Amino acid sequence: MKQYINGNTCEGLGEKLHIVNPATEAEAGELATASRTQAEEALAAAAEGFKAWSGLSLNQRSEWIHKLAAAIEEEKETILDLLISETGKPLDNAEYDYGMLIQCLRYFPEEAKRLCGSIIPDYDGRFRHLIQYRPLGVVVGYLAWNFPLLNLGYKLGPALASGCSCVLKPSSRTPLATLYIGAIAKKINFPAGVFNIVAGSGKEIGEAWNTSTIPKMITLIGSSETGRELIRQSATSIKHFSLELGGNAPAIVMKDADLANAAKQIVDLKFTNVGQVCVSPNRVFVHADVHDEFLAAVAEQTQQIRLGAGRDPQAQMGPMISAGDRQRVLGLVEEAVAQGAKLIVGGTAPESPAKGFYLSPTVVDQVRPEMRICREEIFGPVMTVQSFTDRDEVVREANNTPYGLAAYVFTSSLVDAFELSEKLEAGSVSVNEPFYAVHLPHGGVKESGIGKDCSKYSLEEYYAVQRISIRV
Repeated sequence: MKQYINGNTCEGLGEKLHIVNPATEAEAGELATASRTQAEEALAAAAEGFKAWSGLSLNQRSEWIHKLAAAIEEEKETILDLLISETGKPLDNAEYDYGMLIQCLRYFPEEAKRLCGSIIPDYDGRFRHLIQYRPLGVVVGYLAWNFPLLNLGYKLGPALASGCSCVLKPSSRTPLATLYIGAIAKKINFPAGVFNIVAGSGKEIGEAWNTSTIPKMITLIGSSETGRELIRQSATSIKHFSLELGGNAPAIVMKDADLANAAKQIVDLKFTNVGQVCVSPNRVFVHADVHDEFLAAVAEQTQQIRLGAGRDPQAQMGPMISAGDRQRVLGLVEEAVAQGAKLIVGGTAPESPAKGFYLSPTVVDQVRPEMRICREEIFGPVMTVQSFTDRDEVVREANNTPYGLAAYVFTSSLVDAFELSEKLEAGSVSVNEPFYAVHLPHGGVKESGIGKDCSKYSLEEYYAVQRISIRV
């Protein structure tokens, strides 16, 4: 796989990188990483590309974006194979990941057509004050490994639609499918420099891009620690930021909730993508009156989850991304049990499949807020459960985290649905069913970041607002 810089694919000049298939532990691919010089070349190409791309009409940009989406769709199966090999995803999860890239490329050009300027009245009648949106310029985007193509769509879609150019860095863990999008762009002669995909050392490439004065915006999907370091490093010039960072989502199950629905919804979301999801419900608070019934339903459903990867029709949950990540999560479980938590389901590396970084879907009851498993983002297939009786106390505990990305409430009371949602410190709250879509804003508060992905709110971040006052 090659780098995509200034409209061409090229070999990286850095060290060799071996990508491991987490489902088989075999090599998924080899990549010559980009050097710092190549990262700087990509940034310079984006600066030139912006001049031409921002000068095109929205209809002209839309034609190119839709052409790119169509070319990607023609190679769906090849892309899915690459995605499966580098992530270990089951097919349905890989199709969702891939599908979100297409959705973003289709959605944002249409949403850009709905982004209208305005006229502000002049109270003396002497001026006409016009407000218009202008693309910011070059955007730097860092992508996470858990949903490589979804993350690409979240950044590429609004950048291209707004008239910005961009340089994008996929995770070194999962760069293959993302780099292949660059090969497709070259095949259709997408305008040079408008977007560039560079894979390699996060330290080397990140330092080159962050410290440069060329970027007008930096956007990241990653950890809170990485976000803080990025902001420190990029203070060489005034830049815009859109950062989707860590999470530790609470789910509150009230005693009047539909328990069968609550158990199904929480299990489905918790164990999708092996729990390697930023909005995964890590801390489940269940009213004491229904705790045992809810826990029994969760345990039954969790035990039915079939492990596997790729095109295996029975696969429901794949492996974790690496052996080290699996060991980290097992350590959290073992520590919690040693401190008094009760292991209900899982908690081990399974005997089958024999190969791969699999971890049995796990449920741990009777956890306490001070345990590390409750304080840290698990990012693995482990659900923690604790009971409550006091409504105000459960809200305090749900908010007792530096993160604030997502939260969930299950109740039959419309009053509780609104009141609990308003008190929860989270960028999104879903009641009775988790729901995410490209037209809905996604982002957090507190240490979970700033700005949004998806929706018109994300698109607006790629523009500067300009006022023009004309004396009449």
